[in-house]
Amino acid sequence: MRHFAQLDGQDLFLHPPEDVHRGSDQDLRAVALGATLYTPGIRPDLVRDVQRQTALGAGSIVLCLEDSVADADLPVAEERVGDALRALAADADDATLPQLFLRVRDPGHLRRLVERFGDRALDVLSGFVLPKFEDAPDSGSQYFDVLDDLNASRPEHRRLLVMPILESPSIMHRETRTEALAALRDLLLARRRDVLAVRIGATDLSSVFGLRRSSDLTAYDVQVLASVIGDVVNVLGRARDGFVVSGPVWEHYPDADRVFRTQLRATPFAEAGDLALRRQLLLEGFDGLLREVTLDRANGLTGKTVIHPRHVPLVHAMSVVSDEEFSDASDVLANVAGGVAASRYGNKMNEMKPHHDWAVRTVLRARAFGVANPDVTFVDVLERSLT
Repeated sequence: MRHFAQLDGQDLFLHPPEDVHRGSDQDLRAVALGATLYTPGIRPDLVRDVQRQTALGAGSIVLCLEDSVADADLPVAEERVGDALRALAADADDATLPQLFLRVRDPGHLRRLVERFGDRALDVLSGFVLPKFEDAPDSGSQYFDVLDDLNASRPEHRRLLVMPILESPSIMHRETRTEALAALRDLLLARRRDVLAVRIGATDLSSVFGLRRSSDLTAYDVQVLASVIGDVVNVLGRARDGFVVSGPVWEHYPDADRVFRTQLRATPFAEAGDLALRRQLLLEGFDGLLREVTLDRANGLTGKTVIHPRHVPLVHAMSVVSDEEFSDASDVLANVAGGVAASRYGNKMNEMKPHHDWAVRTVLRARAFGVANPDVTFVDVLERSLT
C-alpha cells in the first residue's frame, strides 16, 4: 500500500510516500494508518466496498462487527464478513490491499471468529480492533491469549496485530482514570510488539455524560473529553516509549447546516487559486474536521477514525509533511551536538535537543505520506485528491 498512489501527483512531492507492507517497520505501519475508515459488517457487498475505497485512497479499513451492527443482525454480518475475507484471500495481493482489520465484540467473540473463518481468510487481515479494552479486569489478557494461539504458527511477517480502543467509564471517570491507565500501560508495554496503535473511542466516552459534539465543535471543545485525550497521551503516547494514539472519530456526514462562523481561512485557498474548493468544504461542513485534525496533531495524536469515504482525502492531505516541516526536522536530526539555530524559513528557532523527538515523528510521517514540494500546500493535495 502506498498513499496517494491513485493520484497523478508526481509534481506534488519533493519526496513521495514509501510503500508500506506487512514487512515494514511497525512504527511506520502505525503512522501510515492515516484515516482509518470503519465499514459496518452488515453491508451487502463488503468486497466491493474494500476494493472501491482502496482504489480511492483508503489505506486502512475496519470491518466492524460491534456497535455498527445490531445484535439481531450479527449472525448475518458475521457470514458476510467471512465470505468477504475468503473472497479477498482468493486473489489477495498485498500491493492492492489496505491495512485491513476486524472489529470484534469481546475476547470470546474473537476466538469464535478465528475458529470459524480459518487461517486462509484471516491472512488478508493486518489484525483486530478490540473495543472496550479496559472494560473488564482480564479482558486485555484474554484478547492476547487468543492472539498468541493465532500467531503461534504464522511467520513473523504475517503476524496479526491489535488496536485496543479505550472507551469505558473507568477511563472517563476522573477517580478511576489514573489507575486504569497505569494498568493499561503495564499490559500494553509488556505486549509492545503486538500493539499497532491505541485508539480513543470518543463516542462511547462522551456517552458516559450523555454528550455528543456537533460538526461545529471539535473534541477539544468538549472539556471532559479533552481531558481524557490529554491523559491518554500523557500515559500511553510518550515520545520515547509510547504508542501511536489515533485521533477520535469524526462521525459527521457532509452537511450544510452550521451555527458558528468558519475558522477555515481563505488565504491558503486564494494562494492556490481554488476558492471554489474552500466553498465546497464549507458547504459540506468539513472545516470542523480539518480543524480537529490539526488539533489532534498538536495534542500528540496521529491519524483518525472516520466513517465516510469523503473524510479520507481530507485527513491524508493534512498528513503530508510540508517542505518547511521537513527542512526543520532534517536540520534538527543532523545536529547531534545540540544548540539552537534559525529555521531555513527564517520564521522560528530550532532547538536541537528539545525538538529531537518531534523531528523523529515528522520524518516518520514523511515516509508514510510524503514531503510536499516547496510551493505545494495541503490545498493542492486535497484538490487533486477530490477530483
